Amino acid sequence: MTDGNNDARGERLQVMLTPEELAALDDFRFKTRMPSRASAVRELLKRGLAGEGFIITEAGSKSADFGVIETSHRSDGSDGSPSRRKSR
Repeated sequence: MTDGNNDARGERLQVMLTPEELAALDDFRFKTRMPSRASAVRELLKRGLAGEGFIITEAGSKSADFGVIETSHRSDGSDGSPSRRKSR
């Protein structure tokens, strides 16, 4: 949902925090010199997702850009892509 101002982020997310959570957020923000609470929240989300093994990707990435194993280290000479059969 965009509001017509060409905001690169596009979506607005409202979050309610306890006073303690807000204090922790502000402490993080000032300690890391973040310019805003929003930027601190985005950084914490990025770190939390990375810590859980989620990779942040660029918009427009293709599913072919992701795989379970790296194809550059294959010893069988193939590129790692599945063989494609023509349907009859």
